[in-house]
Amino acid sequence: MSPPVFGGIVRALRLLLGLLLAGAGLWLAYIAFFNGLAWLLERYLAFFGFTPEKISFYAQSLRFGAEVTLKLTVISSIAGLIIGLVAGISRLSRNPLFRYPAAFYIWVIRGTPLLVQILFAYNGLPFLLDPLWRPLEALGLPSIQDILVPYWAAFLALAFNVGAYNAEVIRAGIQAISKGQWEAAHSLGLSPAQVMRYIVIPQAVRIVVPPLVNNVIALLKDSSLAMAITLLELVLAGQRIISATFRPVEIYVAVAMVYLILTTVLTFFTNWLERRLQASGAR
Repeated sequence: MSPPVFGGIVRALRLLLGLLLAGAGLWLAYIAFFNGLAWLLERYLAFFGFTPEKISFYAQSLRFGAEVTLKLTVISSIAGLIIGLVAGISRLSRNPLFRYPAAFYIWVIRGTPLLVQILFAYNGLPFLLDPLWRPLEALGLPSIQDILVPYWAAFLALAFNVGAYNAEVIRAGIQAISKGQWEAAHSLGLSPAQVMRYIVIPQAVRIVVPPLVNNVIALLKDSSLAMAITLLELVLAGQRIISATFRPVEIYVAVAMVYLILTTVLTFFTNWLERRLQASGAR
C-alpha cells in the first residue's frame, strides 16, 4: 500500500473515531443533563409538599416534556437553517422564478401567526395533501394523517416559520458584504459560486450568527404553542399536572424554571460558537 493511500486511511479513521467520541460525549451529556433536571424537579416538588407517591411521576412527566421541547427545537432549527439559506439566496436571485416564490413565502410566513401555521399544518395540510398521497397509499405507505401526527406537524410549522426569519437574516448578511469585494472577485476570474463560497459566505457567517442564535432561542419558547395540537411538550405536561393537583403556581414556576435552564444552556453554547467564529475570522 502506497504512503499517500495509507495516510488517507489513517486520516479517515481518525475522523471517524473523533466523530464517534464526540457523539458518545454528547449522548452522555444529554443523559446526565436530563437526569439532573429530573432530580432537581423532584427536590423542587418535595419542597412544596407534593404527594410523595406522585413526585417522581410528575418530575418525569416534566422531564419528558422538556426532552420533546428540546428535540423539536433542535431539528426544527436545523431544518429552518437549510430552508432559510435556500430562501435567502433565492430572494437575492435575479431570476424571477426563484426570487418571487421566495419573497411570497417570506411574506406569508412573517405576516401570519405561528399558532395559525401550527393548526394549519395539523388540521389543514392533511386534507390538501390527501388526494396527492392516495396513490402512494396503494403502494403500502401509511396515510398522510398517520404521518402528520402532532409532532411532525409542529416540526413542519416551526421549521418553515423560523426558516422565513432566517432567510431575511441571511439575505441581510450577504448584502452587508461590500460590492467592491464582489467586483474584485469577478475581476480575478472567480465564478459567482466561487465568490459566494470563498468570499461572501465566510464573512456573512460572522454577521448572521448572533441574529440566527436569537431565532433559535425564540423558537425554543415558541414551541410551546404546539400544545394547541395536543403535542405533549413541556407546557402541556405542566398543564396536565395542574389538572390533577390544582396547584398552578408551583407547576407554572417549575415550567418557567425549566425553560430558563434550557435557554441558558443554548445561550452558553451559542456564545461559545460565536466566539469561535470571531476568533477564526481574526486569524
